[in-house]
Amino acid sequence: MVKAIVGANWGDEGKGKITDMMAQEADIVVRFQGGANAGHTIVNDYGKFALHTLPSGVFYSHITNIIGNGVALNIPLLFGEIQSIVDRNVPAPKLLVSDRAQIVMPYHILFDQYEEERLGGKSFGSTKSGIAPFYSDKYAKIGFQVSELFDEGLLEEKTVRICEMKNVLLEHLYHKPVIDPKELLNTLHEYRDMVAPYVCDVSAFLVRALKEGQTVLLEGQLGTLKDPDHGIYPMVTSSSTLAAFGAIGAGLPPYEIREIVTVCKAYSSAVGAGAFVSELFGDAAEELRRRGGDGGEYGATTGRPRRVGWFDCVASKYGCRLQGATDVAFTVLDVLGYLDEIPVCVGYEIDGEVTTDFPVTSRLERAKPVLKTLPGWKCDIRGIRKYEDLPENCRNYIEFIESQIEYPITMVSNGPGRDDIIYRESALKN
Repeated sequence: MVKAIVGANWGDEGKGKITDMMAQEADIVVRFQGGANAGHTIVNDYGKFALHTLPSGVFYSHITNIIGNGVALNIPLLFGEIQSIVDRNVPAPKLLVSDRAQIVMPYHILFDQYEEERLGGKSFGSTKSGIAPFYSDKYAKIGFQVSELFDEGLLEEKTVRICEMKNVLLEHLYHKPVIDPKELLNTLHEYRDMVAPYVCDVSAFLVRALKEGQTVLLEGQLGTLKDPDHGIYPMVTSSSTLAAFGAIGAGLPPYEIREIVTVCKAYSSAVGAGAFVSELFGDAAEELRRRGGDGGEYGATTGRPRRVGWFDCVASKYGCRLQGATDVAFTVLDVLGYLDEIPVCVGYEIDGEVTTDFPVTSRLERAKPVLKTLPGWKCDIRGIRKYEDLPENCRNYIEFIESQIEYPITMVSNGPGRDDIIYRESALKN
């Protein structure tokens, strides 16, 4: 059985925790898209970790962790990350890397930095991890696939050809040092030696596993609103963040995905530029940012402060719809316990009219939030394991959100740990 774990919003919803939790009952965890430009924060018996490329199943010895073909693979970063968890007494994870995955090259990271520098005040707020240049090359068909590392003749010819193309831009657009083909070839040889023991035909491996009755988790990066087709374009990422892409990014038939757990925060947060209708500013924002997340709302990859706001029903309903949510995991609910009242964005006012449909970016940028205020519960809810034991106002908040987004909230996270979870029956669950 295949289950996807994806985000409803801008990313940072808590997918890492939900994947880590669900991996207890799974066999395989697959990262199917994105790169090291966003992180998953996980708290478990080993400590607190920020994973960037590794799948969130790496803390279990029974899990096979897979880097799918849809991932932007930064090879030295991946192996540095493995070493960083092993150094903290985590057993070395079982790992497989798709022979069809493509490689983030050192020049992708440089081009990302150079382009943000060139754009200045009109930049995209990139994490400068090389993601946009990587995907540009992938779809221009000039990227390096892992399988190509093992064809020396192809590698030598392609290295020279790519350097000729890249050096024109480096010299004439960015006015930066050019790339030496010999040095680049040596780098690719180093990558080959690092990744060689882990390379396999991932699609074939997964099909065999499913025939044997194994459970596969597809772990997404970022969320619906960062999808290049359905998100807040152009302030989006460069690979599809939707569960539907999980089949492509792992090499599976789409009908194999039976459950889609879509993760929502109990409030909103975002990293990077782009429209954010329910955003908070000033002291209220700083207070929520300080209390939020797993020790503050700061990017797991960049460390930069996240933008924060009230829960956005319009964006979240849209996000769940595009993901095809069968279940919603509602995270960091415990954070809101300090508030007397909790505003919720239930609509957008655009040009004098109110809508509950998520609009295209040009209209979104003119939207103002329509807020409904609910009473807070004013207590710490960590440690509670039964839904009926939550304060009444807390249950009312959950049920109000569920009625607005129209998708079943079946998991409620009330703390950062693996066991800080409440399972809930939902009338909306078929």
